[in-house]
Amino acid sequence: MRAILSVSDKAGLVDLGRGLSRLGCELISTGGTSKTLTASGLTVTSVAAVTGMPEMLDGRVKTLHPAIHGGILARRHKPEDLAALADHGIAPVDLVVVNLYPFRKAATNPDTPFDDLIEEIDIGGPSLLRAAAKNFRDVLAVVDPADYPRVLEQLERPAGPALEFRLELMRKAFAHTADYDTMIASTMASVTVTGDRIRRDPGSSALSPSPLLLSHQEVPLRYGENPHQKAAWIPGGSADRAWSVHQGKELSFTNLLDLDAAVRVALEFAEPAGVVIKHTNPCGVATGATLAEAYVRAREADALSAFGGIVGLNRPVDVETARALTSTFIEAVVAPAVSPDAAAVLAGKANMRVVTVDFAGLEARWGDSAHREARSFLGGSLIQDSDRVTEARTPWPDGDFPRVVTRRVPTPAEWTGLRFAWRVCGHVKSNAVIFAAEDRTVAVGAGQMSRVDAVRVAVMKGGEALQGTVVASDAFFPFRDGLDALAAAGATAVVQPGGSVRDADVIAAADEHGLAMVFTGRRHFRH
Repeated sequence: MRAILSVSDKAGLVDLGRGLSRLGCELISTGGTSKTLTASGLTVTSVAAVTGMPEMLDGRVKTLHPAIHGGILARRHKPEDLAALADHGIAPVDLVVVNLYPFRKAATNPDTPFDDLIEEIDIGGPSLLRAAAKNFRDVLAVVDPADYPRVLEQLERPAGPALEFRLELMRKAFAHTADYDTMIASTMASVTVTGDRIRRDPGSSALSPSPLLLSHQEVPLRYGENPHQKAAWIPGGSADRAWSVHQGKELSFTNLLDLDAAVRVALEFAEPAGVVIKHTNPCGVATGATLAEAYVRAREADALSAFGGIVGLNRPVDVETARALTSTFIEAVVAPAVSPDAAAVLAGKANMRVVTVDFAGLEARWGDSAHREARSFLGGSLIQDSDRVTEARTPWPDGDFPRVVTRRVPTPAEWTGLRFAWRVCGHVKSNAVIFAAEDRTVAVGAGQMSRVDAVRVAVMKGGEALQGTVVASDAFFPFRDGLDALAAAGATAVVQPGGSVRDADVIAAADEHGLAMVFTGRRHFRH
């Protein structure tokens, strides 16, 4: 066997190289990939030794040569292809391991000079991948380091890699190059020319399709939101495949949506936090000294809605939390891990789905400025930057932020409650109004067509428990009626973005009721 390896992401490279060498595979490589493999004690053949040509043009030309591409594209079932290789002294290539220059990282850095950005456009890499993917029946096209162990397993099979596996890698390779090319095209759309000067617009961020739109590794689901709808899960990458199901019934379409919503809220908190989700809305969120305390508080915030909910926890599940989880009916729980003793307790609820996922990995991915989210509509697809409640990452008030706009300033306890409510608010469907204490939600008004109705829904759910609470609104109050209603319910302080043409009327209403109100200057619609 012969393998060509040229990767910018070196994760897992050495282990793959060692595994290929054990299988008797010749390793062909260039540049940094070759240095990494050689430094680990592996024998590597340079591309220049294969082509008989040195690297040219500052490395712009390395693998673009018939001795490389002929070996990749030759069809093993065609005698004339093999004869052509023999005539020209070209050996077949069986494996191409490539991931491309880090163009995305350079493009999302507004300080990257245009000429440096151009040098991050990979030419040889996509050509290698497309050639291998086109000839997938004979050549494995490998782009994802997470697939390296599976590649070695498939190569060890007596019959060689299965056709289904080859096709899977082919799809991923074309998705990888398509995403890459789209990133380049959308970045170049932000470039302008003035005279003989080329300039990037620093206010423009390059958008690329979500891998969910490009991957075709469908995991069939029983059905979609309703039994008459077919559905599938399309993992977008190695981080998505890290969702591990340990017990319970098969995950459904709505389970996955709710699990995602639960993780997003749980990631907002550094302290132990519990989240209960119903139809993608948090019906209860709380923090506590222990994970079990946080979960019980979240569940009791709206015990009626919590029945049959999805639970998110930002700490490994321990025995105490497991006992609380199994004391009532929930559909699923997601957490970073589950202790062996807790797993034994959870096993008593055989149908309850227990899912673990790398919270730290998801946090890093979600916090990456390059992270984009996509959804479809009847006119195509929509792509946007992900929304984080970054303005609540530090305790409030942080200097003069958020800005106090009323005569009364929030008390220390109210500041804590306002920050808590604001972190939750960004994850509730608009229009959203949240009544909260310092460490838990008390009532949630979600998805209403008017903001005053969102207040009324929360008041209906919270009743007398709303006395002394604080309120967060995901967007501004367009009229004072919402302020009047929440004041009548017993709230004492409010956080909202501000920005209405009637802000003065709303502030006056707050002052009339003795409310403290602060503006963040940033809204968090969620549709």
